[in-house]
Amino acid sequence: MPPAPTGAGAPRWHRLPAEAVLAELGVDPRRGLPAAEVDARRRRFGPNRIEEARQRGPLRILAGQFADFMIFVLIVAAVISGVVGEVQDTLAIVAIVLLNAVIGAVQEYRAERAVAALRELSAPEAQVLRDGHWAAVAASELVPGDVVQVEAGNVVPADLRFLEVAELLVDESSLTGESLSVQKQSDAIDADELSLGDRLDLGFQGTLVTSGRAIGVVVATGMASELGQVAGLLDAGGAQQTPLQQRLARFGRTLSLGVLAVCAVIFGTGLLRGEPTALMFLTAVTLAVAAIPEALPAVVTVALALGARKMSRRHALIRRLPAVETLGSVTTICADKTGTLTQNRMLAESFAVDDAVERSLPASDDATGPWLHLARAMALNNDARPGTEGELLGEPTEVALARAAREAGFERASVEAEHPRLAELPFDAERKCMTTLHAEGGEVVAYCKGAPERILAICADRLTAEGSTPLDRDAVLTRAEALAADGQRVLAFAMRTLPAVPDSPVPESIEQEMRFLGLVGLMDPPREEAAASVALCRSAGITPIMITGDHPSTARAIAERLAIAAAGAPVLTGSEVAALSPAELRGRVEEVRVYARIAPAQKLRIVEALQAQGHFVAMTGDGVNDAPALKRAEIGVAMGQKGTDVARQASDMVLLDDDFSTIVAAVQEGRRIFDNIRKFIKDTMSSNSGEIWTLFLAPFLGLPIPLLPIHILWINLVTDGLPGLAFSAEPAERGVMERPPRPPGESLFAHGMWQHVLWVGLFVGLLSLGTEAWAWGRGLPYWQTMVFTVLTVSQIFHSLAVRSERESLLRLGLRSNPAMLGAVLLTLALQLAVIYLPALQPIFHTQALPVADLALCVGLALGVPVAVELEKWGVRRGWLYAGASSTLTATVSVSSPPPR
Repeated sequence: MPPAPTGAGAPRWHRLPAEAVLAELGVDPRRGLPAAEVDARRRRFGPNRIEEARQRGPLRILAGQFADFMIFVLIVAAVISGVVGEVQDTLAIVAIVLLNAVIGAVQEYRAERAVAALRELSAPEAQVLRDGHWAAVAASELVPGDVVQVEAGNVVPADLRFLEVAELLVDESSLTGESLSVQKQSDAIDADELSLGDRLDLGFQGTLVTSGRAIGVVVATGMASELGQVAGLLDAGGAQQTPLQQRLARFGRTLSLGVLAVCAVIFGTGLLRGEPTALMFLTAVTLAVAAIPEALPAVVTVALALGARKMSRRHALIRRLPAVETLGSVTTICADKTGTLTQNRMLAESFAVDDAVERSLPASDDATGPWLHLARAMALNNDARPGTEGELLGEPTEVALARAAREAGFERASVEAEHPRLAELPFDAERKCMTTLHAEGGEVVAYCKGAPERILAICADRLTAEGSTPLDRDAVLTRAEALAADGQRVLAFAMRTLPAVPDSPVPESIEQEMRFLGLVGLMDPPREEAAASVALCRSAGITPIMITGDHPSTARAIAERLAIAAAGAPVLTGSEVAALSPAELRGRVEEVRVYARIAPAQKLRIVEALQAQGHFVAMTGDGVNDAPALKRAEIGVAMGQKGTDVARQASDMVLLDDDFSTIVAAVQEGRRIFDNIRKFIKDTMSSNSGEIWTLFLAPFLGLPIPLLPIHILWINLVTDGLPGLAFSAEPAERGVMERPPRPPGESLFAHGMWQHVLWVGLFVGLLSLGTEAWAWGRGLPYWQTMVFTVLTVSQIFHSLAVRSERESLLRLGLRSNPAMLGAVLLTLALQLAVIYLPALQPIFHTQALPVADLALCVGLALGVPVAVELEKWGVRRGWLYAGASSTLTATVSVSSPPPR
């Protein structure tokens, strides 16, 4: 029995010669494994399947939604409300908690399906050699040591060590991020540290054969394969709490402890003054219930749901509601290059003939000399074929060449009708070129394309507009190197005229004494909108980072074009990342903006290193290789059109249009939502603070208890509920994308918020106590109703005033948020109903107020928005909360150079 394979990624498989691999796996390549041995290995290694992640049942997922401390506090509040007889409050809290739990459970259940999508990548069946016979078997039945055959169109069924290859090209972009199909070989590679994309003698499960055929031996199956290891990383990557969830958890704990302490003081003070024990207990408990903003989960859920709906209209599908707000906290976006920042299709970008480099070929009517023959060579020395709808199909490089020739008027079908193909010498990894022979008049023309150094070696001269001239090989190589440094894959073209097709065409007789035509540079170009999107990210203080499996030169060129990195900035490769310790990598991530030849596990390490440095990370991607990092990042952003199901299932957000600029719009929406949630907390905490100060200070001023429990619950209901939900519709503030992201550890009470809550609460409390002292001192029977009214109306006016951190209410206007205006008017109407409707007066213990006293109450309450406007005036001038002001207004210049 052979030793257990350690995966295709193990260095020994690509380093060992084919004979040594076969010997170690104990298989005869001419007969394959015998049936008995297959059964034994299947029992030992298990089926060739990607194991499902450990799934939690629906009930367990639902139960997990109640683990949050804030939810626990609300449940306690609901129980207490029921005990004191406020059943309606209990029902409201329970309904909010259950709605929140159901929404969270549904979102989490959908997210748990990520690894299941990996199973869909596995090939359904494979051609395998067993007992000397080829047969089709289910791919899940393969075992290490099986000899299998793959050809164009097949999905590689397991990790293979190739034994024989014939023009084999494999698209590994979903696993490695490499934008080009990889030319495979059977020769061993004597190198220790190679990225997956450089292990040319290996094939990986789930990748696609785009051209040619091969025979290989299975070296790893199931979870031991590279695809399986990605699944293991995905399963191991636990879900991260969003910034909002972390802040709300801290807020809930602090608030609950603070409120309980204050209520204990109020209860004790009341007893010392001789107040009835039952009344003081009921007052303290009611105040505790009122001080806990039970509308907060509802406000958060509604704000996130409305944001998700708005973002869906911008082609961003939200899979997990908290991700909407999380985008507003992102400090770093780790973007995959292929398909995210680039178009994920090869294009011919440069054409070098003579001493000229052009961006396109001349039209067929204008093409002469070397331009004419270069265009013909691109069309004829090409196996790309038209599809049913006219699109070109085939290997991406050949499709790009054929497309460029077609756009210049050299359609392959028409050119080939004049110059039919007579013979060909297929591409060979050793020759590094391909030659086709075509009829031309009474002669034969041979067109050859391949690596520049190979083509130059077989050329005797070059074709120019003046005819045949000497070939300066050094000058051509310098030009080729310049194109390659710009991230382009460079191909060279040459031709030769023969009297006839040789009887037995071989490279030695044809690929010599050729005439050099020119160079063609190809690349997967950046998306048109990507540069502007990167600039917008930087203006918002967000650092874009490119992480790709592609070549360093290609990655650097794209990063420089998009201003992700400055010219000459360092590029860290996968082998270099592997050599770094976790501490060393944490030190490098602050300066490196481009990572190339990165393996899936290394993407995960980079994300974790950034998180260890205090960053909130968004990871974008579309391939299987991106899925673990997508799940580990604070927010995973998958491509919807060209992405894999695995990436989409692991993500929090899917870009339906694959447009990088959609992320920028989503960041703006996330910031708006967080601002609005923060405004609600600022509003409700200031209001609750006013109630606490009123009840807390009254005994010390020799005044009776100013409010009854029913008053506290009513104020809590009307001033928190409707205005709170209206905050969800508040438009974004000016300059929301011209400030840096919120620091990850920043408190909800930063930027002067705790000071605001303190002084506004004290101000409202003094207004209420002043009203009480005036009315009670005059013996007015409705003094308690006046205090009740001042507290309620001042809080309503406060909701209007705090719609912006800095902007004046006069500048905002009342119509910019119709929902808030409606909520304020409805709340005022309800308060007047409680005061003046005879049927409600006994329930709320109110009395009708004379018009003059009602006007007095409203006039006193108007002092709150006036005071808040004075505060904002001071903030705008930098007199108040200077640190908060500078943080809110700090900008990052779009024109500044990218970070080095």
